[in-house]
Amino acid sequence: MDRSLRNVLVVSLGFLLLFTAYGGLQNLQSSLYSEEGLGVTVLSTLYGGVLLSSMFLPPLLIRRLGCKWTIVLSMSCYVTFSLGNFYASWFTLIPTSILLGLGAAPLWSAHCTYLTIMGNTHAEKAGKAGKDVVNHYFGIFFLIFQSSGVWGNLISSLVFGQTPTQGAIPKEQLLSCGASDCLMATAPTNSTQRPSQELIYTLLGIYTGSGILAVLLIALFLEPIRDHQQKGDGEKKTPSIWSTLLSTFKLFRDKRLRILVLLPMYSGFQQAFLAGDYTRSYTTCALGIQFVGYVMICFAATNALCSELYGKLSQYTGRIALYALGAVTHFSCIIALLLWKPNPDQLAVFFVFSGLWGMADAVWQTQNNALYGVLFEKNKEAAFANYRLWEATGFVIAFGYSSFLCVHVKLYILLGVLCLAMVAYGIVEYLESKTLTTPLAGGWTKAAEGAETQTKM
Repeated sequence: MDRSLRNVLVVSLGFLLLFTAYGGLQNLQSSLYSEEGLGVTVLSTLYGGVLLSSMFLPPLLIRRLGCKWTIVLSMSCYVTFSLGNFYASWFTLIPTSILLGLGAAPLWSAHCTYLTIMGNTHAEKAGKAGKDVVNHYFGIFFLIFQSSGVWGNLISSLVFGQTPTQGAIPKEQLLSCGASDCLMATAPTNSTQRPSQELIYTLLGIYTGSGILAVLLIALFLEPIRDHQQKGDGEKKTPSIWSTLLSTFKLFRDKRLRILVLLPMYSGFQQAFLAGDYTRSYTTCALGIQFVGYVMICFAATNALCSELYGKLSQYTGRIALYALGAVTHFSCIIALLLWKPNPDQLAVFFVFSGLWGMADAVWQTQNNALYGVLFEKNKEAAFANYRLWEATGFVIAFGYSSFLCVHVKLYILLGVLCLAMVAYGIVEYLESKTLTTPLAGGWTKAAEGAETQTKM
């Protein structure tokens, strides 16, 4: 097997193991720890940590530790969050969620930088276009990575499926589900009560073991790699720590980056809605917590398949058509969720919504970062750090108001942010079309490299 491809597979399998644990655990936070809003507060704090780390840590850690050991260190932060859930309280979940957040931005920036450099290095040796090789590597990564949502949620549903069969859900509770949910106004019933502590410990043990395996896999089998361009530049001038720390903010001078702020923010908003509100106010409220995993499996499977599909389609359709598909799909879903009254008799509908949501989410997760890679090809680490910063801001805001607003209000906010984000994207495409000359064409050849990172933290 080619050495470059082997490293891509190692990274992909490491992320698969890590996010099998974290993805399943994140989707359950708002349902498991609904008392006093602990679950959504934990998620908000977590992405607050991501926001802070995005400002400073990625460029600094990548330059000092290299991509491999940045990934190892960051993955270890995720494992501590799983351990914190064994004794769930404000004093354990808040600190471990902050630690996870601090590790998240360096993890994704290092992974994206690693695959970009690996792809370009292999392209030079093979005499191929860097864009094609990098897109191929990201396609492989996301096909494997996105399946983590399937395995993580399948594990949670199988474990919690051992809960005694619940009775019929009262009509009074169904009336407060979906867009009508205002902080679960009705009293808890069998469908919203937590599973036994023994089952929770079983699930956490599986998730923690999966996270530890991920850390060991990367530490033992991933080859270190350095950016040849950075290495050459470094021989002339080694950037100061202060300069490295400020690189994320310096890139914000670029007008295109300022206009695009709403695009990663919307990505955070829509993921937060799915993880915090759809799982709680639609699935858990109307079906029970044991169905959360199954519904999210549909989301993850659709997301994985579409991520791979969009990577190939973009060569023929261009990114504008894919953005239009994602926007129309989410717009339609939001309107439908505002009108729909969840009912256990409409079981298939729960899966249809999560599948459509995954289809649109695949657009944001692949094309957003491909766009950043094209526009800011010479500042890869800072560009990806900026992306994580603003995506984390969307998460923090969405989880922050989750405990105070009714679901229909959240959906209207989501709708507004989506429309504004698409207007901003259209402006950037217009600006780029006016400057589509030789320099930009060269950027296209090298830069889709930054491509397709997945922000499902």
